[in-house]
Amino acid sequence: MPDQPVRNANRPTGQAIDFVRPPLPGQQVITGPWTRLERLNAARHAADVFKAQSGHDWLWDYMPNGPYDDQQAFSDWMVSVQDGADPCFYAIIDPDSGQAVGEASFMRVDVAMGVIEIGNILLTPALQQRREAGAALMAMIRWAFDAGYRRVEWKCNSLNAPSRRAALRLGFSYEGTFRNHMIVKGLNRDTAWFAMTDQDWLALQPAYDQWLASDNFDASGQQRQSLSSLTDIALPGRQEG
Repeated sequence: MPDQPVRNANRPTGQAIDFVRPPLPGQQVITGPWTRLERLNAARHAADVFKAQSGHDWLWDYMPNGPYDDQQAFSDWMVSVQDGADPCFYAIIDPDSGQAVGEASFMRVDVAMGVIEIGNILLTPALQQRREAGAALMAMIRWAFDAGYRRVEWKCNSLNAPSRRAALRLGFSYEGTFRNHMIVKGLNRDTAWFAMTDQDWLALQPAYDQWLASDNFDASGQQRQSLSSLTDIALPGRQEG
């Protein structure tokens, strides 16, 4: 029998875990309260998303692609990414109209380590300030942890204040800023890193359920308890840089 390794009490090695690799994302539909996401498909979604973002080129300021001069150019881009495994894009569907009004992706997927990122998030004005926007991102987060991922990441340009606020509102913890991390559209990008672990999820899931409950919204769809207040209670002490 081979010799067992000798562990030095002065050199901690971390907690042993029983981990099974989660599946890759890619199912055709993800649903949740107030939301539906479908695998991105140019034939079904390009016209709707292009219309929803039309006249709002600022939506692309912190994105790696866009803006687009016309629907054909946008559709061509969508065709180029719609079948990809990483990033794996989804269209965010307005549950009332059935039209695609945004998109987001799973990306930088590392099934061996149980790590996945949510990024390439485009929330058009038809989604902004509505519960459906938060619900869509929550559905993606829920899918990841239900599938067995240990860590969900959120990264953004450090200058993108709305994205940083959204990360904290959803319960992500700020982990630091990587300086000179990328060059995007010829511009330097310092990247702010946020993450949520499976242990965080144990505390955040009830907060999500409470926020998404029908009785948390009035007849006009306005929230009674804010998501920030609920996630701050669930995970107090999170800090931004």
